Amino acid sequence: MPVLKPSDFWGEIVWLGRVDDRATTLAATPLPELHASFAGVAGEEHAGLTRPSCSRVTAQYPRNTEIRNTRQFSILAQEDLDSIAAAMGLDSLDPAWLGASMVVNGIPDFSHVPPSSRLQAGSGATLVVDIENRPCTLPAKVIEAARPGAGKLFKPAAKGKRGITAWVEREGVFRLGDRLRLHVPDQPVWAHLAEVRG
Repeated sequence: MPVLKPSDFWGEIVWLGRVDDRATTLAATPLPELHASFAGVAGEEHAGLTRPSCSRVTAQYPRNTEIRNTRQFSILAQEDLDSIAAAMGLDSLDPAWLGASMVVNGIPDFSHVPPSSRLQAGSGATLVVDIENRPCTLPAKVIEAARPGAGKLFKPAAKGKRGITAWVEREGVFRLGDRLRLHVPDQPVWAHLAEVRG
């Protein structure tokens, strides 16, 4: 019996990009398509089957421990980008400034879709949702260079709206205009979640 349920929620890919050299800049280069292998997107700063652990998992591993790379993609919702921009007093927020891999339009409350959900293109290319991508200060420098005075506004404005991280489950090509169907786990919420979160 299938444990992942196809939903009636679809997201259209409205932006794609690749971070070429994070040491130089977090800004992504816009692209019309991304070729995704099991290691992510070739030439992308976040590609690889493994990665060094970061601040998000310091409760599990010392920093720079080699771990499975579940952060090959950074995906945001256009609706959230618009909301963040409005909270920052900007007309728009370029996803390239945030080092995004993909922006989709049409899936409500996108930053909180259940972990282990799938985003599947018509071609079969599939991404697995890892977790919510919490806002950080790294985009501030890029935003500040483009919109002086706005960099420091990003982190508080993006709380709960920064999208998700994801990794490649089935290889394939993602193109602008592709529609991604959301598949969600058929599993109840863990009864002790609130207790663990405190």
